[in-house]
Amino acid sequence: MHAASLAREPAAAPSWLARRGSRAWLAQALRDSRADTLATFAAYERALPGLVVPQREELNPPLWELGHVGWFQGYQVTRNPARSRGHRADSEAPRSAPHRPDVDALYHSGLVAHASRWSLPLPDAHTTRQEVAAQLDETLALLDALPAATDDALYFFRLALLHEDMHHEAALYMAQGLGVAIDDARWQPVALPPPAPPLRLAAGDWRLGSAPEGFAFDNELPAHPVTLSGFEIDTQVLRWAEYLPFVEAGGYRERRWWTEAGWNWRCALGAEAPRYVERAPGGGWRRQRYGQWEPLVPEQAASHLSLHEALAWCRWAGRRLPTEAEWERAALEAGPDFSWGVVWEWTASTFAPYPGFVAHPYRDYSAPWFDGRPVLRGASFMTQPRMRHPRYRNFFGAHRNDVPAGLRSVAC
Repeated sequence: MHAASLAREPAAAPSWLARRGSRAWLAQALRDSRADTLATFAAYERALPGLVVPQREELNPPLWELGHVGWFQGYQVTRNPARSRGHRADSEAPRSAPHRPDVDALYHSGLVAHASRWSLPLPDAHTTRQEVAAQLDETLALLDALPAATDDALYFFRLALLHEDMHHEAALYMAQGLGVAIDDARWQPVALPPPAPPLRLAAGDWRLGSAPEGFAFDNELPAHPVTLSGFEIDTQVLRWAEYLPFVEAGGYRERRWWTEAGWNWRCALGAEAPRYVERAPGGGWRRQRYGQWEPLVPEQAASHLSLHEALAWCRWAGRRLPTEAEWERAALEAGPDFSWGVVWEWTASTFAPYPGFVAHPYRDYSAPWFDGRPVLRGASFMTQPRMRHPRYRNFFGAHRNDVPAGLRSVAC
């Protein structure tokens, strides 16, 4: 499905079905998600002896990731006695005993410090596969046995599905960073056409956020009115053809284009170009894709840019980033004229609670990250179609360039 076709969220879109689809659809999606998780884990096994990865902020041990995905589904679904209450469930409700007594001590991300995950006594890959397979079977049996497939009854099943999809995307980020070969055509960058003239949207009110029906993440709620001035926004994200002139003009060496935080970030890294991009030995540019260097394709979206790089390009071009409200309105009002879903898109908005925010039972999802980091909107070529929702709010630190993120701009 072309990214632009998701803008109006037809009932057949995978992201609509993930939030409102039938019990049967959800059961198959859970199976499909697990198959992708295991396929990517197998790619790590082929590439990394002993599944050893360096200890870095943006990485997790692949064996821990696989166990965590299974643990989360078990913790939120099969072991959760309050699951029938949906988003109103008590997050502190005691869980039933797990099959493995130490599972919470190994995989509970809210309790297990990131740095400690490299030294945990994790079960081996074969045992972990068996345990997560048994856990999925239990989840599917519970789903099949539900007396009624209400929004509340399906809430935690949908949460577990989308959580696993998020971790699959993170596994692809890690594959890119570690040079692990990923051959599946679904997770490769795509070319874009030349940009069309910008879209002009008139001033007016917009209802920002998701409807309460079906499933929504807590940070998308409650929907509320905002007033927007008129604005002119790009129809698609920047391609390398539009971003590289900034690099070639010496933009990474000129302090005037960068914020103070951005310049400090650039200097600390010694960055002369975006991550995974460098001058080719024979001239021109080349780009690394899952460990392989290849000629850079100018028509592909500029990707793996930090917020600092996005802001620097905007200053150089005399443009600005859209707010998340501007982005959401354009995505939902403009239809196919607003193409998205190729890379995550940095916005000018800070990740903060909407007025009236109430945390859902997965307490670690949103509230701990209301710390000033920016919002990203859209999706990327590494995102499962089930996650490509126009109201979804992503959030990463401004320095992150391991994420397949880029930008579109708005006239100042």
